[in-house]
Amino acid sequence: MNVIEIAAEKNIGRNNDLKIKILVFTEGTIIGPRNLLQHFNHAAYVPIGAAYEKTLDWYKQGADIIYLTSRKNKIQVATIAAILESYNFAPGILISRDSNETYKDIVETVKPDVLIEDDCRSIGGKWQMCITYVRPEIKSKIKSIVVREFRGIDHLPKMAIDLQVT
Repeated sequence: MNVIEIAAEKNIGRNNDLKIKILVFTEGTIIGPRNLLQHFNHAAYVPIGAAYEKTLDWYKQGADIIYLTSRKNKIQVATIAAILESYNFAPGILISRDSNETYKDIVETVKPDVLIEDDCRSIGGKWQMCITYVRPEIKSKIKSIVVREFRGIDHLPKMAIDLQVT
């Protein structure tokens, strides 16, 4: 597992009373192509809707935001980190997989309270999702929120604590 800090130097007011860890998948969930022709050009991805505002709201409430990218190549991972920073997504960390790691491995290591990911419709569906193969004893402790691919998270609650009951 590789980690890059996102916007760590930002001085954003934060309520540290809330103890919730939110793992958010990046490509297809909070960032996506401007148009169909840029589907495979991850460097040109932009925020989907107001996803950056939603992550900032949750961060200000005290949630720890952890981003997960599908990219493994260090240059591509750095590009995703730059996109998150340039569009003012909440401070947090960006995780990428090592060559032998699966999404299941990341989720089982991070053990988020909430996992937000898209339905992976364009690449085969459920079998590609992060939560699918997580061990039952860990999965039962994670609130899994699946959104439509490339539709964003604008419809999710503004209050981070409400994510656990959505």
